[in-house]
Amino acid sequence: MTNQKVVVLAIDAASSDLLLRWSHDGTLPTFQALLSKGLTGFTSAPPGLFVGSTWASLYTGVNPGKHGRYSQRQIKPGTYELYPYGEGLGVKREPFWNYLSQAGRRVAILDVPHSSLSPDLNGIQVVEYGAHDADCGFQAWPQSLAKEIKARFGQPTSHPIRGDCDAKRDPDSVAAFRDTLLKGIANKTELTKHFLHQENWDLFAQVFTETHCIGHQCWHIHDPTQQWHDAEAAKIIGDPIKDVYQAIDKALGEILPEIDNKATVIILVSHGMGPTNVQYGFMEKLLLHLKVAVPPRASPQNAISFFVYQKLLPFLSSIWQKTPSNMQKFLGSMKATFAQELYSVPVPSQTDKEASKCFSIHDNPSHAGIRINVVGREPHGKIRQGSEYQKFCDNLEKDLLGIINVGTGKPVVNRVIRTAEYYSGDYLEHFADLLVEWNEEDPILSVYSEKFGEIPTSFLHPRTGHHRPGGMFLAFGPLVQPGTLNRTLSVMDFAPTIAQMLNVSLPDIDGQPISELLGSSVSTVPSPDQ
Repeated sequence: MTNQKVVVLAIDAASSDLLLRWSHDGTLPTFQALLSKGLTGFTSAPPGLFVGSTWASLYTGVNPGKHGRYSQRQIKPGTYELYPYGEGLGVKREPFWNYLSQAGRRVAILDVPHSSLSPDLNGIQVVEYGAHDADCGFQAWPQSLAKEIKARFGQPTSHPIRGDCDAKRDPDSVAAFRDTLLKGIANKTELTKHFLHQENWDLFAQVFTETHCIGHQCWHIHDPTQQWHDAEAAKIIGDPIKDVYQAIDKALGEILPEIDNKATVIILVSHGMGPTNVQYGFMEKLLLHLKVAVPPRASPQNAISFFVYQKLLPFLSSIWQKTPSNMQKFLGSMKATFAQELYSVPVPSQTDKEASKCFSIHDNPSHAGIRINVVGREPHGKIRQGSEYQKFCDNLEKDLLGIINVGTGKPVVNRVIRTAEYYSGDYLEHFADLLVEWNEEDPILSVYSEKFGEIPTSFLHPRTGHHRPGGMFLAFGPLVQPGTLNRTLSVMDFAPTIAQMLNVSLPDIDGQPISELLGSSVSTVPSPDQ
């Protein structure tokens, strides 16, 4: 195989359903054209862990047990402490572009989420110039590139980070929030075109992340079927999610003509977004009602944590939304540093981990992780390894699968994954033992179990949209046959595929090269528009 040129233009946490719907009705004309021009397929992110591990799994090509990242906060082995992971700074495997660089390929990597700077890269890299998750801060390689970017494109964009994506916004604030993202897309588009023209890169990769936070914050404005749909806000400002998707579609329409027609282009949607139907922290509540966990003892630390997360952060976020944009630019770096300090405060817990038989270590509307309090592993273990552990897990799984959504009569849990049976690697000791996948089809307002009867739930979090595991891709190029792939790919498959396109092998990879992108004749079905 001769060397190809590869361009990856990715979109973070966007709904494939919306992209396809708006492509077919003409709302997204660039995507509409690509559906008939290229190969289309669906992707899946790591089950039970995808919220925190999708990007690291994508750019390393290995499962979370090997690269070590599954959440913003992970359990510190031998303790009950949750430590802040550091968003990419601690990923234990090298990104695939490092191997390309070492093999002499010229690469340009722009704003890939949850990645960190690769010194001595054979090319250029930009980290968090305009990113949803800003954890490392704006950096660039070579170091002189940072000055060039600031001089040509201005300071790093004020994309929402952390607490800003948890804000309760009135219509005016939502409109300003949307407009900031639209400006960010326009700025990123110019930056992308500039570096595309700089040289004929072997690999060029850039990610739009504006879909991520707009989905979290504005699903209730977009979706008239959601129970807390804000029809008045929709009447005033329209659909902010559609506005952002259209802006990215327009951006792609400007960028794609600038790409060499001999290159293979992959438009990749990392994972999805949909309505928030399960409350944050729900698992802790269920474990208490199932009597496998006990409430926390009163302590100054827990009181401080509850104050910071339930009072102080929402208050400061609301103040920030009302701060004039010129002041936000002036105070941006100070605010980011202060936010980092606040988020270093431990997340408040509804359970006493030491006294409980098990406890939740990450708990969001997509899935929850349960750590068993194991004798000899945890400092105050309650469950012994072996048959007692297996029996406890079996009974807990049965109890969880038996909990019913009162509104629909359906189970609230789709499945319970035994982490050690599904994932492998040196870092499983940092993981939950059980991964609970919620049934997100419908809002869960009240649940029933034979163990505890009926209990209500509540929705206090301002994120009305949340992640879904499914993503998609569109690809076209000299060796790619148009059509629709008849199987779902893992996000881990793209690293070895792109490397193979550029005649580079990756060591110890879990993903499999995608033969359809490598010119192999395989089974596809015609594209929807063919």
